[in-house]
Amino acid sequence: MAHKTFISYKYSECCDLRDRIITALGDDATYYQGETSDSPDMTDLKTATIRKKLSDMLYGTSVTIVILSPHMTESRWIDWEIEYSLQKNTRQGRTSQTNGVVGVIQKVDGSYNWLESTGQNCHGDSTISYDDSLLYPIIAKNHFNSDPEQWHCPQCRTFDWLNGSYIAFVAEDAFLADPGQYIDNAYDKSENDGAGYCLRRSR
Repeated sequence: MAHKTFISYKYSECCDLRDRIITALGDDATYYQGETSDSPDMTDLKTATIRKKLSDMLYGTSVTIVILSPHMTESRWIDWEIEYSLQKNTRQGRTSQTNGVVGVIQKVDGSYNWLESTGQNCHGDSTISYDDSLLYPIIAKNHFNSDPEQWHCPQCRTFDWLNGSYIAFVAEDAFLADPGQYIDNAYDKSENDGAGYCLRRSR
């Protein structure tokens, strides 16, 4: 099922991945509401004007795709866009619902190890942990936040990688291969206003 989407990203390092995500959406790209390579440059606009334009794009969407990249915390807008996505916003008597959110990890120099570290659980199976210091708190706090916890293994207390987080983290390659799967998953989590997750809605 197609959902109206928005991509939140750091402009200076993720325009190429943004464009590849839009291409991977295929026919569903017609439901994409965010910036494209043809969008006007907003760099020199006043803060209030940029916020108004971004909120106009975000309002009415149901899934936000946030690109996790090495310098994302230098962005002026990503954390605000995620906050807007997770809150309910009213316009002309109509209140929007909480967006589903999925994080796409940018591949850098052929690897995801700028963010990921691998380990093993008590059964010897591979696990992945993430360096939260490279992420905005509103993203990090909405990862591994299922309530009650959804474990991959309750003995090891390792979270289910996809459903144990309101904002699941998906490698760029996996997301581009099947974006619909992850967008649908994010949307499904949002249907009951994030029930089953301890949501942090503000920065």
